[in-house]
Amino acid sequence: MTTLWKNDKELFDIAKKELFVALVGDVLDKMGYLHQFLPPNIKPLDDDFVVIGRAMPVLEADVFEEVIENTDNPLMGKPFGIMFEALDSLKEGEVYICSGSSPNYALWGGLMSTRAIKLGAAGAVLNGWSRDTKEILNLKYPTFSFGGYAQDQGPRGKVIAYRVPIEIGGVRIKPGDMVYGDIDGVLIIPEQAVNKAFSGAIKKARGEQLVKKALQDGMSTVAAFEKFGIM
Repeated sequence: MTTLWKNDKELFDIAKKELFVALVGDVLDKMGYLHQFLPPNIKPLDDDFVVIGRAMPVLEADVFEEVIENTDNPLMGKPFGIMFEALDSLKEGEVYICSGSSPNYALWGGLMSTRAIKLGAAGAVLNGWSRDTKEILNLKYPTFSFGGYAQDQGPRGKVIAYRVPIEIGGVRIKPGDMVYGDIDGVLIIPEQAVNKAFSGAIKKARGEQLVKKALQDGMSTVAAFEKFGIM
């Protein structure tokens, strides 16, 4: 256990004040977790957006009609599948993170953001597009996606499961993993690695301030690295 924070909220506050995603990624590399960044085309809708929270993974699937009756799968007769149930299940500090569909329609929008804010959720990360971009920006809700694309998921996709493991770009995401994203990318920190990764990142961040001061005072990069072991 760490003494640097007592709960997730305290950790999230420290991360937003002192850290950035690259630092935690560097620490994960040193820990042997070398493939934890999501693909670089998943970007924040606003450069200032930062998302950090526990993963609430959502599995989406393509369909080709909004409602199909008389099938063996009752979800086929339900618009959006169980997307509303998934959204309503969000807890404070969780991130709605969705994958599984083709990139032909939006997976997130303004009304979903409004509901997520009411529930205290931390943000949305989509392996695909979002829409209602101006509304999301006005809400200032941290949303990471391929960008804005208006085509609706209604007749094209359904949520078929949530709080289940998913993958994005070969990165496995399980319920309870940490999701941390900023302008430089989105990182998945496995639940068992959270304490060590963030403790190391906080130590590195505070050490980097010493390096920065030394460089500003004229120390060479060679000497600074020899002294602090950080660059």
